[in-house]
Amino acid sequence: MKLLLSIAAIALAALMSPAAAAVLQESGDPLASARWGDMQKSVLHGAPMVFDPRVKVIAPSIAENPMQVPVTVDATALPGVQEVVVFADFNPIVQVLRFYPEGSGAYLGFRVKLQQSTPVRAAARTADGVWHVGGAWVDTVGGGCTAPSAAAGSKEWQKKLNMVSGRQWSEGPQRGRVRLSIVHPMDTGLVAGTPAFHLEEVNINDAAGQPLVRIQPYEPVAENPVFTLNRGQVSGPVQASGRDNNGNNFAATIAP
Repeated sequence: MKLLLSIAAIALAALMSPAAAAVLQESGDPLASARWGDMQKSVLHGAPMVFDPRVKVIAPSIAENPMQVPVTVDATALPGVQEVVVFADFNPIVQVLRFYPEGSGAYLGFRVKLQQSTPVRAAARTADGVWHVGGAWVDTVGGGCTAPSAAAGSKEWQKKLNMVSGRQWSEGPQRGRVRLSIVHPMDTGLVAGTPAFHLEEVNINDAAGQPLVRIQPYEPVAENPVFTLNRGQVSGPVQASGRDNNGNNFAATIAP
């Protein structure tokens, strides 16, 4: 694997500017980010890691709306994933979310706020303590983290706070997918006069109460979060529950 990654890095360096190629050569980062060293220390805490193509971050190369950038993390090809952390190198709040695929595949779709063009990365930790890192560059006009939420201009949002809607696919190519949407402003705290107000825990269990996935969203998750997971070929209702950082709770059932 290391040989393949090295060959890919050499090929990538040939297409880069001299400055970016120098960053790649020094750090080994396929995305040649000047902040990769900081990410290793602040997010991965210097733990063992490897850049791994089995950890896929699917995102638009150009995001027209920096407040709603769709991202899908797919690490299902990597066995034994226990935890996934998603982060954006150049965001003012670097960490986007963590999730724990306890009874589902290591797969999660969501939307994120980006302040500027940045690598968006996912690091998947396996049982041996190694972080497997994948990522994608997203170019955007920026400002997503410091723009007020749409809820800030509405007098009705509190009536719908933490309202959950969802859907399951029981057949066809999307079989096994579960999607839920939660009404919440997800304020970053970076807008003057508006404190941080965000979901901090989302639990999705099967009908028997067995965990499918546990999600810890942070402030950069987009307003009115939408989460998509893959529970495989199992069917039946799922239970969604959670809370925000102000102690507001929610619970809902999503039928097949």
